[in-house]
Amino acid sequence: MILAVCDCFHFFGEDGMVSDFMTETSRSWVEISLDAIRHNVRAIRGKLSAQSEILAVVKANAYGHGSPAVPAAIEDMVEYFGVACVSEARALKGLSRDVMLLGPCLPAERKAVVAEDYIVTVSSAAEAAAYAAIGTCRINFKVDTGMGRIGCWHETAMTELELVRGMKGIEVHSLSSHLPSSDEDAGHTEAQLGIFEKFVGRARETFPSSKIHIRNSAGIFGYPITGPEIVRAGLAIYGSAYPSDHSQLLKPALVWKSRVIQIRDVPAGRTISYGRTFVTPHSMRVASISAGYADGYPRFASGRGAHVLIKGQKCAVLGRVTMDQIVVDVSAVAGIAEGEEVVLLGNQGSEEISARELAERAATISWEIFTGISPRVERHYV
Repeated sequence: MILAVCDCFHFFGEDGMVSDFMTETSRSWVEISLDAIRHNVRAIRGKLSAQSEILAVVKANAYGHGSPAVPAAIEDMVEYFGVACVSEARALKGLSRDVMLLGPCLPAERKAVVAEDYIVTVSSAAEAAAYAAIGTCRINFKVDTGMGRIGCWHETAMTELELVRGMKGIEVHSLSSHLPSSDEDAGHTEAQLGIFEKFVGRARETFPSSKIHIRNSAGIFGYPITGPEIVRAGLAIYGSAYPSDHSQLLKPALVWKSRVIQIRDVPAGRTISYGRTFVTPHSMRVASISAGYADGYPRFASGRGAHVLIKGQKCAVLGRVTMDQIVVDVSAVAGIAEGEEVVLLGNQGSEEISARELAERAATISWEIFTGISPRVERHYV
């Protein structure tokens, strides 16, 4: 039996049942397989060279899968955790791994970063000096090789890094960059890897013990890793990866479910939902489902061919997604009843709705689907 680590997350017992938590009154919930997450970490490890390390990206509530439950489940399998801000770092208190803040801190957060001994990402010598003025601090020096978001431009990065040398209290833990298009632009990615490798070659003369990291999930699976480095594994830990031809190595960890709350027979010529964007072409049987955009189901999926699964069959979403409900076509589903389980994301029978599929229907990305699942959706862990 696995015990709950906080009141808002619940765990399956060895018999797989969650009757104490997930009842017939549960309206929208996700079931998260910690075994699948551990499997995915092992798959990532299999792509690495000797002495490489894994930084598990668990920001944004572990991509909507739940923190600290997910970090606690893989603590023994990774070397670092990566988060976005101090509050997320503090949620990992009690775990034994180092925590890296992947983006810049607010000036008002710097004292806490130093006091609580997180690894902090900096983009300039001036930023490093601000931490040195407070106390001893480990830094991750970020180099911009083509992301255009944070970091020191690679053309001037070596000059800037030299200013950090000898800065009292500053340890250059690592040198890093970021790949913005490793899932879609091999040419640009390979150019970035070359720029970063050249920079690291020069920087190692001054900082020989500093670690390096540039690869995200797509970088891990799409580009060979020949030397020791830290890899920042995010989406792959949760069972998705790009390029998609590597996805068979991973297991999706999350299934998102809801329930049928009403079934109606609708004649031809009636309109469905706000804006009257869908008109029934013939008589139909429709079901209202107890999840909407307040739960994180993307409103932009309205009218774009999205489906849910009921009794193992794909049922089209009709009209606009509303705050608390969606309406679906169940004309072809026999024996359906109110309270029936609905899969919004994941497998049911032989059918599947992947995060990538739902994201494409909503003109977004898998990351946003996962992180958009709202707090009112219950989390349960296998």
